[in-house]
Amino acid sequence: MEGKIALVTDSTSDLPHELVENSRIHVLPLKVVYKNREYLDRVEIKPDEVYESLEKEVPSTSMPSVGEVTDLFSKLVKEGYQEILSIHISSGLSGTINSVRLAAANFPSIKIEIIDSKSISMGIGVLVQEAANYIKKGMKLSSIVERIHEIRENLSVVFVVKTLEYLKRGGRIGYVSATMGSLLDLKPIIAVNQEGKYFTLAKVRGRKKSLDKIIEIVKEAAEKNFLKLTVMHGNAKEEAKYILDELKKIKKIKEIGFGEVGPVIGVHTGPGVVGLAFYPADIPVPQQFVER
Repeated sequence: MEGKIALVTDSTSDLPHELVENSRIHVLPLKVVYKNREYLDRVEIKPDEVYESLEKEVPSTSMPSVGEVTDLFSKLVKEGYQEILSIHISSGLSGTINSVRLAAANFPSIKIEIIDSKSISMGIGVLVQEAANYIKKGMKLSSIVERIHEIRENLSVVFVVKTLEYLKRGGRIGYVSATMGSLLDLKPIIAVNQEGKYFTLAKVRGRKKSLDKIIEIVKEAAEKNFLKLTVMHGNAKEEAKYILDELKKIKKIKEIGFGEVGPVIGVHTGPGVVGLAFYPADIPVPQQFVER
């Protein structure tokens, strides 16, 4: 086993399957729940299947149970892991981290560090990717936690949706006004605050201007720092590619990724979500490296 730190997250981190497999990341799936059936997020259902069925039924979602988390932790202990780092969806948006904390209390003999990402989708995903890199480098757990907290405090997540209806239905609208003027075609640029809840960063008129505003936000951030960045979308590939192509012109973006939000996120945003997660590439790395 490469190191003795197990890395755990949940399916709302929207990490590509290949990356999960290659980095040995353990993913707790949330669930997409319909009236007479439920599916494990990113395991038994795809985003397109959610969008295609929205006219017939808007599903709800549910978090992993304490028992499911306990089963995973038990498996990791049996595999010989001595420490677990668990990074999850914002406690301001989901109760997932509460299940993880309750399960962790059943394992007093091993070290379990739990981090509230205070974020969503690839906002969580980038934290998990960075943690996976540090585990591979042999950094000790306390130093990884310190580093992830530093990145989290400098992480920005912004996105736009075609309609606020789905955020409103799911009770995830946070500080965004649910009555924003649809007659005026006002589009909120939604961001995630330090509480891990949504708020309106800006308002623009029309879909195209909302996409351009996201690009402008990144350009302003790139004036201060080199950036690492990921573009995400839900059933809006062409618009997301437009943003991607524009961002590739910015010289101070050191890394750029592209992906699709998963079914659970799609339930709460609806089709047409386009967003970004970005943070400074030059945050100082803690010096407490310990080779294992």
